[in-house]
Amino acid sequence: MTTVNDQYAAAPGTDLLSAHPVFGRLARFGQRVRQADRNHPWVLDTAVVALVFVLFCVPDLVRGSATGPFHADGDSPHEHRIAFTHLALPAMLAFQAGLVLPLLWRRRRPAAAFAAIMAVFVIQWSLGAALRADVALLVALYSLALHGSLRKLAWACGAMAGALALVAVELSSGVSLGDALFFLFSAAIAAVALGIAVRIRRAQLAGLRERAARLEIERDQRSRLATAHERARVAREMHDIIGHNLSVIVTLADGGAYAAQAAPDRGREALLLIGETSRQALGELRRMLGVLRDQGDQAAEFAPQPGIGDLDALCTRIRAAGPQVVYTAAGELDQLDRGVQLMAYRIVQEALTNALKHAGPDTRAHVTLAADTARLKVRVRDTGPSGRDRTPAHGATEGHGISGMRERAAVYGGTVTAGPGPGAGWTVEAELDLTPDPTGGPT
Repeated sequence: MTTVNDQYAAAPGTDLLSAHPVFGRLARFGQRVRQADRNHPWVLDTAVVALVFVLFCVPDLVRGSATGPFHADGDSPHEHRIAFTHLALPAMLAFQAGLVLPLLWRRRRPAAAFAAIMAVFVIQWSLGAALRADVALLVALYSLALHGSLRKLAWACGAMAGALALVAVELSSGVSLGDALFFLFSAAIAAVALGIAVRIRRAQLAGLRERAARLEIERDQRSRLATAHERARVAREMHDIIGHNLSVIVTLADGGAYAAQAAPDRGREALLLIGETSRQALGELRRMLGVLRDQGDQAAEFAPQPGIGDLDALCTRIRAAGPQVVYTAAGELDQLDRGVQLMAYRIVQEALTNALKHAGPDTRAHVTLAADTARLKVRVRDTGPSGRDRTPAHGATEGHGISGMRERAAVYGGTVTAGPGPGAGWTVEAELDLTPDPTGGPT
């Protein structure tokens, strides 16, 4: 059978005392009290005044104010006597009201409340009267230490020292001056120390809450940035996959429709190429969706990301749509990092897709890749459409394809330039940095 102690022991590092259900209920009760105080601050202040009145004012009203002789110590009733002034009931009520009622403002205007109570306290002891309600002065000093200005607290401590010295003089006939000062100053120092301790604790908790809120905001910001980055990455991949393959399919469909009447065999060949390209596009989409869905073991069924070794097949598909593509490679391209190869493949794919889309099936494209120990250079240049100017959509405005190429190159510290080439052609040039990054990631 599991006991309460066993449950506590099951959580390593747990403070058994703080984990007790009683402390949990006390913590929840404290939270409810703080929430009620924030909603109705006057209720707590009124409760404090009522408590002080019941505990310290009512006994004086019932028994009357302290009068002499008061026996401080000794065996004889005539030894060490302290005589206090007897106050009439109206005077006692007036002094009690002056001592207790300012506590209603002890949190909103702690310095003013302390000054008012101090004035009543000094007048009362100047008359030689003693009241239990004088404890309100310690409550006011505690509130000033907790809620007030530290500079005003210093002045209040000085005034408190003077007032307590007056009380010690009044008590000196029955108690030694040193003992009276020790007792009175100990009570005042305890009130100030408690107020400052609670103030520091609240400041620490406020700092922790602010830090937690700031960390939560930063976490949400990082989450939104990561989401935006992932969306941009997926958008680039989908643009490359769908845009390239659809451009090839559209061109093949247009050519096949034209050749269906004049050369049926060419139309049949175009349909076969459309089917092959569509299946390849569908496979890439499935691979992409599988990664997004995190299908675990099924991810092994998908083909790996394309690399430089797949550029020959890419050029073959483009040639099937009409353009003449010449591919030249120099350097140890197969030894490059897979991420660099994917970047190069996507850049060439986007450049050839734009050439097919805007220059038409009669253009001629030259693809050149050259790698050394530090840089990989990618260049795709087409000759433009035959017999007509390039459409403005290809060069006048920069679409998502060119910006996507620049984003991909920037991951590896590279650059991409795209612009008109010789004649009516268009040239895309990219450079990727192959220098290892000391931090472990791409430069």
